[in-house]
Amino acid sequence: MKVRAAVLSNAGATPKYEDSKPLTIQTVDLDGPGRDEVLIKIAAAGLCHSDLSVINGDRPRPLPMALGHEASGVVEEVGQGVTDLQPGDHVVVVFVPSCGHCEPCAEGRPALCEPGAAANTAGTLLSGATRLARDGAPINHHLGCSVFAEYATVSRRSLVKIDPEMPLDTAALFGCAVLTGMGAVINTAEFKAGMSVAVIGLGGVGMAALIGAVAAGARQIVAVDLSESRLEFARSLGATDVFNAKNPEVEAAIRCATSGGVDRALEFAGSIPALSLAYNITRRGGTTVTAGLPPASASLALSVTRLVGEERSLRGSYIGTCVPSRDLPRYMSMHMQGRLPVERLLTGRLALEEINRGFDLLHEGAAIRQIVQFS
Repeated sequence: MKVRAAVLSNAGATPKYEDSKPLTIQTVDLDGPGRDEVLIKIAAAGLCHSDLSVINGDRPRPLPMALGHEASGVVEEVGQGVTDLQPGDHVVVVFVPSCGHCEPCAEGRPALCEPGAAANTAGTLLSGATRLARDGAPINHHLGCSVFAEYATVSRRSLVKIDPEMPLDTAALFGCAVLTGMGAVINTAEFKAGMSVAVIGLGGVGMAALIGAVAAGARQIVAVDLSESRLEFARSLGATDVFNAKNPEVEAAIRCATSGGVDRALEFAGSIPALSLAYNITRRGGTTVTAGLPPASASLALSVTRLVGEERSLRGSYIGTCVPSRDLPRYMSMHMQGRLPVERLLTGRLALEEINRGFDLLHEGAAIRQIVQFS
């Protein structure tokens, strides 16, 4: 079938993206689902810094590539072997397909699926196939998803069925922002009610972590960012203390406000200064979690004596250490009960043709989470 999709042909474009137009809206060929694959009609797709890092070249991917990895949609057709989904089902796309058989999957850690990671790096679906092409030349898939498009063919292992009562525009944010942010709080940081927490970097993922910490019963929530407007928004979502990272004394100020540091510090800015701050404001015996992804060349210097002598923990978090088939329904249930106001993170709706302007807003820090809305 013919579909319109946002395709990146060359990485390294510079803002303003509305002028440089790194993404072009192309009519491409999309094959139907093969074995264990599903064709979905995209309802909404979120703009994320992970997309932006491919556009600007920080995260190299095989090109050309149809971008987009956070979305909701409706099943149109199922391939051979798919027995637990049918046309009309509502689904959320997850950006690491889990094979279910490799060692990480067998250990209950599908975010670390080895065949899934290999397929994502290669720009294919989990099967190794590509279902997108233009003029006979293949177009690579972004993280097995490629959802900045009217339709997408994906692995069954990239989908979670959801309650049809869940609004599809809000549901899109659960596939990346909510799984990553809230999962980092609940799963990676092993957060317990009554703890104190700091959230550094208040984009869509950071804000999702913040509302997750509120829902989890944090006694003190410290929000840190470079933007005053985001800090005020964080306060409206439940942050008890806000600090602008531009302040040269921000570390000392946070340590003073938290009586020496927080139990859990979570970094989502994707920068080494932000991660260093997170580590330094974590109390003795506490845990620092990073879900930010700076350029691959970035590194962090640590005092090993302090790490050992203060019994610190420093943990990475990918997709919030989630089991999507378990965690997505839980988080959505909390949302539908009014305990997780994810809809407040949705700050913009775009047509597909406006996607480059949307990435300008994301780059400038002028948006929390935007979606391309198809229906």
